[in-house]
Amino acid sequence: MKKSVIVMLSMFVMGVGSFAAQHGMNKGGEVPVSVKNAFKKEYPQVKKVKWDEEHGKFEAEFKLNNEKISATYSSTGIKEETETSLNAKNLPKNAISYVAQNKYGKIKEAAKIVKADGSVVYEAEVAKGDLLFDHNGAFQKLVVEKD
Repeated sequence: MKKSVIVMLSMFVMGVGSFAAQHGMNKGGEVPVSVKNAFKKEYPQVKKVKWDEEHGKFEAEFKLNNEKISATYSSTGIKEETETSLNAKNLPKNAISYVAQNKYGKIKEAAKIVKADGSVVYEAEVAKGDLLFDHNGAFQKLVVEKD
């Protein structure tokens, strides 16, 4: 009897985990209601969203008007930034020139990041990491992610 209860409980827990994974919940559990509400208020037309949690921040990945977008929120639902994918040729010309002049190679991905204060940063992903540029395309820094 005890074994069957344990087996049933185990199956229930696995089922809940599977359901959570299929419905965009993070590994740590449910996306906070404040975050979901903030997202729904700003993007009511978005029906399909994938949530991820990293370092206490919640990132919503979705498509809007044929653009791949991610919006990052604090755990209290305050939007910190929005990142919109770009074709590399749409980066500021100064950024494209910097990548070529410094022999960083091919730009794998590019994005426009709008911070909560309205400031704009451009990102160019290259083999060595992410190159960040200001709104005019002036180089700011290279960010290398550690595995």
